[in-house]
Formats: sequence, C-alpha cells, structure tokens
Amino acid sequence: MTRGLSLLGATGSIGSSTLDVVARHAGDWRVAAVTAHGRLDALLDICSRFVPDLAVIADPAREAELRGALRSRGVPTRAASGSDGLRAAAQIDSADTVVAAIVGAAGLPPTLAAAAGGKRVLLANKEAIVCAGDLLMRAVREGGAQLLPVDSEHSAIHQCLASATDRQRDVRRLVLTASGGPFRTRADLEAVTPEQACAHPNWVMGRKISVDSATLMNKGLEVIEASWLFGFAPDMIDVVVHPQSVIHSMVEFRDGSVVAQLGTPDMRTPIAYALGYPARIDSGAARLDFLAVGNLTFEKPDGRRFPCLPLAYDALRAGPSATIALNAANEVAVEAFLDRRLPFKSIAVIIEETLQRSVTSAVREVADVLDLDRAARETADRLVRAPAVA
Repeated sequence: MTRGLSLLGATGSIGSSTLDVVARHAGDWRVAAVTAHGRLDALLDICSRFVPDLAVIADPAREAELRGALRSRGVPTRAASGSDGLRAAAQIDSADTVVAAIVGAAGLPPTLAAAAGGKRVLLANKEAIVCAGDLLMRAVREGGAQLLPVDSEHSAIHQCLASATDRQRDVRRLVLTASGGPFRTRADLEAVTPEQACAHPNWVMGRKISVDSATLMNKGLEVIEASWLFGFAPDMIDVVVHPQSVIHSMVEFRDGSVVAQLGTPDMRTPIAYALGYPARIDSGAARLDFLAVGNLTFEKPDGRRFPCLPLAYDALRAGPSATIALNAANEVAVEAFLDRRLPFKSIAVIIEETLQRSVTSAVREVADVLDLDRAARETADRLVRAPAVA
C-alpha cells in the first residue's frame, strides 16, 4: 500500500535527500505536501516531478506567484502560504508521515501540529525539541503520534537501544560522536570565513548546520535533543570526536558492552531507516568499506576552543528557558557570521552573554516558547550590533 508523505522543508539538504530515497521507492511512497521557505523555483521543480496535493511557501506575499507558476506549468497542486499553510501541510489527510525538516525555531509550530494530529513524525528539526522538548513529547503522547529521529546520531542511538529491555536500568551512558568539523586541527580561529566554516570534511549539509558543526554547537543541540528523545540526564550523555564519521553514535550498557551503529556519512541512511521503520529499505548510500577506512580514531572535544558545546550542557541543566535562549542566540549569531557581520569566535560570546541576560520563565505552551525566543533574539541582535563584538 502506498503511504503519503508530507515534507516540511523540501528544498533544503534533508528535503533533497528524502526525495532521493522516496524516488527509489515510488510504489511505496507518494509525496502529498511540500513546503519551502523562499526557494520558489526549487519548490516548483519538486511539484512538477512529484505532483503533491499541496505546496506551501513561507511568505504569504508570494502565494499568488506560486499559484500562478503552478498553473502555468500545468501542475494541479494547491498553493498555500504562511503559518496556516504550514499547519495544513503538517496535518494533511493524504499523508500519515511528516518529515519535519524546517531549519530553526520556525519549524516548531508545524512539528507540534503534526504530532498533535497523530502523524508519524520523522524529526530532522532539532530546534523543535531543543526549544520545546516537553511540549513536543506531550503532543506525541496525547496525539498518539510516533516520533522517529532523522539526525544520524539519534538514529544511531535509536538503533543501538533496540536491545535494551529497560533503558534506565540497562544503559550506562549514551555516546554521541562528532566529526570535529572543519577546524578540528586549526589553531587560529580568528580569521575564519563563512566559506571555510561551510566546507565540512565529511557531510553535505546546509549553511547554518555546517556552521553549527564548525562551532560544535550542533553537537550541543544534539545532546539536548538526546536527553528529551531518550529520557537521559545530561551526565549520562557524552560526546567524543570521531573524525572519520563512520561510527555515528554508541550506547554503553551496564554489563560493559558497547553497541555502535556504523555506516558511510550519508544522510540518506538515517532517512531511509526512519521511513522504513521497523523494516529496512534501500537508501542509495554507498556500502561501508572497512579496508578503505583503515583506522577509527577518537578524541576528547576541546571545550576551551569550542565553548558552544559546554554552553549547551549548561543550558540543558538550567532548564527550558535557557535552551530556548541558547538556540535563539545561536541562530542570530550564525546568521550574522554568514552575513560577515560577526567574527567566528564571537558566535559563542553572543550566546554566552545572551544566556546571562535571559530571564527564567515557565514554558507551558507554544506562546511561552515564542515569547522567550523573541526576547532572546532581541538581546542577541543588540549584542551583535554592539561595537565590542566586532
């Protein structure tokens, strides 16, 4: 039976990889809805190829343009826009599975809507759970949804935990692996350019997540995500630098056994795992050649050179208000760096100072998350514009 798929963030790197996997299983999957932030031409190309029921562009001012372009191409896809359009895509009746791949905090409302609608949610938007872990997990429970991680590290942990009959009793620790990014061995980080930060040695990713990998913030966000997804305290989640990116993560059990998930660094593998779960389906990824890999090495992450990782641990221990502020400040700082308005090393400075100035408040609903997110962004933006960080 053909299953329907809604792809939130269809024009990004995760979206492209998902469509590649889906195309390999055309008889099993049908793309029911797609969304894009601003890449209208890419969205139109996807619609021409997959003919979804619904296409959504983030900016309401471009909805008419999208509708007209679909009509001129002869594509019978309905057009929508804005937050209402995203919610419609997340809860569309013709899809039982939703890939949540919108980058940043903007992905939170539609991800929550998919969970509340009882969908099978394939989570590639880590910010949704970093900013609103309790709200998302509650929506999954109350909506009867299924949540499957798409991040390679969390997909690996999910697979490694399969042998645990009682996670809290059986597991000693989770071990997330990090490539170390493009600057693992670089001593001078003062003159780093956006182009250098986006040149990841192993993975093909979008610009924002590539910078997060370069600062190790991506791994910090993954620690927070792992804590919510699998129910473990920060002290039970370790990070090791593994430059080869062959072991995607590991679980150490109380009997001393360590189970690891290995594979080539290709996002199609965790996407295919989540799409096919509990079955295994072809991803298109190359087979792992152990002889070509040769050695697997491990290093301790350097928290002094890359302070974003310890900042993420601190925020997780401090609570939801802090993780919201951490994520918001990081998004503002990374955008400023990519726009050449902020030096690379100042990304962590902006985050730390924003955390120090942020208020602690209860997070009971989405509005609370958005209020805290907005306040932290305003603080981070003021700090970015201050002469001291230039």
